[in-house]
Amino acid sequence: MLYNWHANYITNTTIERGTIMKRLLAAFLAVSLLSFNITPVLAMDGAHPGIKDVAPGYWADRAIDYVITDDVMRVDENGKFNPEQAMTRAEFVTALLKVLSNDNLAICTPNRYSDITISDAYYNDIMRSDQLGLVYGYPDGTFKPNQAMLRSECTAVISHITKDNYADSSVLNVFEDKDDIPLWSRSEYAKTITYGIYINYPNPNRLEPNRILTRAEAAVILAQLKAKLTCVKPQYVGEVETVLGTEHLSVCQKAPCNIVKITNLRKVITKGNVIVVTFDDKFMSKCHKAGDVVNFVLPEALYTDEGTMLLPQGTKIVAEITRIQPPRKFNKNARVHLVYKAIVLPDGKCFNMCGKPFTKDCTLKEGPWMTFWKLFMSTVGLGIVGAGAGTGFAFIPNPAKLGVGFAIGIPVGCSVGLITGLCTPGLNYKAKKGEQVMVILLDDASINNK
Repeated sequence: MLYNWHANYITNTTIERGTIMKRLLAAFLAVSLLSFNITPVLAMDGAHPGIKDVAPGYWADRAIDYVITDDVMRVDENGKFNPEQAMTRAEFVTALLKVLSNDNLAICTPNRYSDITISDAYYNDIMRSDQLGLVYGYPDGTFKPNQAMLRSECTAVISHITKDNYADSSVLNVFEDKDDIPLWSRSEYAKTITYGIYINYPNPNRLEPNRILTRAEAAVILAQLKAKLTCVKPQYVGEVETVLGTEHLSVCQKAPCNIVKITNLRKVITKGNVIVVTFDDKFMSKCHKAGDVVNFVLPEALYTDEGTMLLPQGTKIVAEITRIQPPRKFNKNARVHLVYKAIVLPDGKCFNMCGKPFTKDCTLKEGPWMTFWKLFMSTVGLGIVGAGAGTGFAFIPNPAKLGVGFAIGIPVGCSVGLITGLCTPGLNYKAKKGEQVMVILLDDASINNK
């Protein structure tokens, strides 16, 4: 009995010591990760020279420099990164796909979200995310693309895509607000902290899980994830892209650019290229309004000068009308403002694009010849009326003065017709099915190889 008691005592003592050591190790790991996570961020120096609102020394400037340089995130049209602005769900999905090298994944899943349409700029990326199972939608069938991400939601996504490992929840004990972590995400937080992919700024002792994720914080998370891609489950990481060569597209000699990049994953028609499309149906500006979708098609397959097919014949180019200026007095023709937003291949695959009509003012309107014919017909029409009226007025009192009435009536009628044509409203825009329009790309258009 003495022997057994002694053995049990040793065993229990060993277990207790093991438990204590395990907890001490977890606490040490948490503290180590805490200092590891925040120190590099605070030690960063130098901001990307193209960012106007991130000064050197800003707490996340190095991470922001990375996401901008690697095209994971972008500045706005004013050159600002907006680091304190909320990161939306759609923006996070787009950036995450780029980090995982899956931003060119071929889409083969249907759209099951009621608040997402093909004309949305983020449509393709949300479809890719849904196909991969990165960021899920809501039970009511919506995705809420413009809703801000919470820190806890970001943590859940990172935990979901990283490899499963044992994470002792005691690593959370070093944080003052550990009780604020939602129950559903406690294990997720433990896991991401163990991997060192998390945010504890501005207070290194607080996680603030229920606060909105800012763009600066998202940049830090994404930079951490990129540095630890070996921790991500293989099914979420795409093939690394390699540029195979550069080709050219000479559709229009006046195009600002004619470069096409060919990679192992896609073909990139770079910003400034011009392509030719045709109306898929007849179009009349007076029958449309802002927000309407207008379909165009490629009349023939689009090839580079070197012979690589970029888009097959029959590819649809989807545009959205942003504004219609109706005809105005003094012969001002209607103008149709639209943006080309999507490329739809004959097999149904969709890709984003951004383009406008390649005209002087980037609008569709009737050309000078149509305006000329309007003025010509107005002038001739009233000239004939004037000639008839002058002839009649001259013939009735004195048939001998028929020629005089004719000579006076024509110039008077023509003058009145010209003035009327110049002062009246201009023409509505009309196009026949198959009528061609040149489109200039305002951003790179990417077409997957698969």
